[in-house]
Amino acid sequence: MTHAYLSSPVPVALAHRGGWITDDRGVRRTELENTAAAFQHAVDLGYTYLETDVHATADGVLTAFHDATLDRATDGSGAIADLPYREVARARVGGSEPVPLLEDLLGSWPGARFNIDLKADGAVAPLIDVLRRTGAWDRVCVGSFDQRRLDRARALFPRPVATSCGPVDVARLRAASLVPVLRPLAPGAPQCAQIPLRHGSFPVLSRDLIRTAHRLGIQVHVWTVNEPEVMDRLLDAGVDGIVTDNTTALREVLIRRGRWTGGRARAHNG
Repeated sequence: MTHAYLSSPVPVALAHRGGWITDDRGVRRTELENTAAAFQHAVDLGYTYLETDVHATADGVLTAFHDATLDRATDGSGAIADLPYREVARARVGGSEPVPLLEDLLGSWPGARFNIDLKADGAVAPLIDVLRRTGAWDRVCVGSFDQRRLDRARALFPRPVATSCGPVDVARLRAASLVPVLRPLAPGAPQCAQIPLRHGSFPVLSRDLIRTAHRLGIQVHVWTVNEPEVMDRLLDAGVDGIVTDNTTALREVLIRRGRWTGGRARAHNG
């Protein structure tokens, strides 16, 4: 049975870190990644799938933030895991936007589904606590570039949660696409493979991998794709989802092809 997170028609359009914001002069506001402003922009375009990352503060508060430190993306500094939330809350992304909490994102857009990248071991328990408080088990898909971290989260979730492939899962799936086997992955996990086109010079995505994943009931989502011509090529190859910064372009490509399934994930006022 398909997990509720993946029950929408394919292809799925995912806004990577909220996607690019373009101001009224057409200038990209790329520095506003993973902010409430970025997510609202994607929602206004009709995106119902939003991608983000999570780190926990020293006192266990779960933030939606990509980097381990505040230094690159904010006017603050220091490792999030070493700072109490009160200090992280003072940092501003792009000079104006606070670092959001995952719990606030889930509450602000109750019609949206969130793809969550677990960036640190310390984020696992706080994520489970957030899902318990919000009841958002069916609205999230959890992934990680660390297979052990992802397997630990899978083992600790008290209710079914959609997960994407970790690196070992991807390697097994890729191998199975070259030398077919009956079950290259454990039954029930993962529900989707979220992969790049290539890893260095090694191609990850192939039509054989897509066919193998589909045979196993696994969706294939490709990240991070910003060029319309590449989006078209991937859709022709049969991928089930595209993760993009260029939310406007992906929306236009899917509308042109008659495959835009986005709507409006109503924002909560208050």
